[in-house]
Amino acid sequence: MSGDQKERRSHSMKNDNSSIERVEEFKYLRTTSTNKYSIQEETKSGVKLGNACYYAVQILLSSFLLSKNLKIKINIIIILPVVMYGYETWSLTLREERRLRVFENRVLRK
Repeated sequence: MSGDQKERRSHSMKNDNSSIERVEEFKYLRTTSTNKYSIQEETKSGVKLGNACYYAVQILLSSFLLSKNLKIKINIIIILPVVMYGYETWSLTLREERRLRVFENRVLRK
């Protein structure tokens, strides 16, 4: 066993008949927790989910029956919360802030 393997094994925990294993990353409530926190991954994940949400409601957003104001409200109420989920805990870099603003502007213009 290499030193790294020994180190990983030593971080496993046992409690009665169950054991808790050390993992490199896990996802909880859409946030991926790793031993190396990465805001880039969080914002990338949020934008990816926001794009999926946007395309899920694309039929509504392309409808001629809805006003532009109603389409903007759909974006603000449905799509942006998906992207921004958990943002209160983020420490954004300027690059990530720009990425989120570009997404927001792109969605609101359509």
